[in-house]
Amino acid sequence: MPVNALYRDDFYLSTCEAVVTAVHEDGGIELDQTCFYAASGGQPGDTGFFERADGSKIELGQAKHGAAKDIVIHVPLEGQARPQINEKLVLHIDWPRRYRLMRMHTACHLLSVVCSYPITGAAVGEDESRVDFDMIDTIDKDEVTAKLMDLVNQNHPVYLQWITDEELAANPGIVKSKNVRPPVGLGRVSLVCIGENSAVDSQPCGGTHVSETQEVGQIHIAKIEKKGKENRRFRIRFGTPGDDA
Repeated sequence: MPVNALYRDDFYLSTCEAVVTAVHEDGGIELDQTCFYAASGGQPGDTGFFERADGSKIELGQAKHGAAKDIVIHVPLEGQARPQINEKLVLHIDWPRRYRLMRMHTACHLLSVVCSYPITGAAVGEDESRVDFDMIDTIDKDEVTAKLMDLVNQNHPVYLQWITDEELAANPGIVKSKNVRPPVGLGRVSLVCIGENSAVDSQPCGGTHVSETQEVGQIHIAKIEKKGKENRRFRIRFGTPGDDA
């Protein structure tokens, strides 16, 4: 059944209460609401645990979408107990992991500002992310790093605006990605805006992000790889270039 995905409106919500609505044969758990981000758009789903009334835990390996985007399935690790339908649980996401992914995902958006080329692929990771661009230009990774850190240190606000699926369809030019389409079908689409009045960037995205660029912290381009005649892969890592040694 459709879930109230609380993370869509509050990226910093790390715990909430929920009621079990379904338990699948493979152990997957559905809830009436959740703060667990379901894997989508290159960002991994949240991990963490459910706390039961007796204090015991159900450890979770991932959160993913079901047959539709309004269904979130929480997948327990092997050997975990199965909850009962209508059982009340307290949800706890692995916050340090989620926060690193939020910082990384925001960094990917900043990279798309510095490198204004069509995006052909992306994957957000805890320690390294990658963004692929449709480009043939040669570009210096240290120069890109310097521009990224300028945006980080300027501490621009990062916030959401909502548009309808119809408004997105009428303005396809706002989508930077060539291969991954924004999450539609829920009636509304979130625009991740950076800077006052979206002065830095505005991009449809269903992922989770920090609230100001300074939270991204120290990042750098570790490597730029040629992945075809017109494709370049940028690898983003936390820390300074010297940390790669």
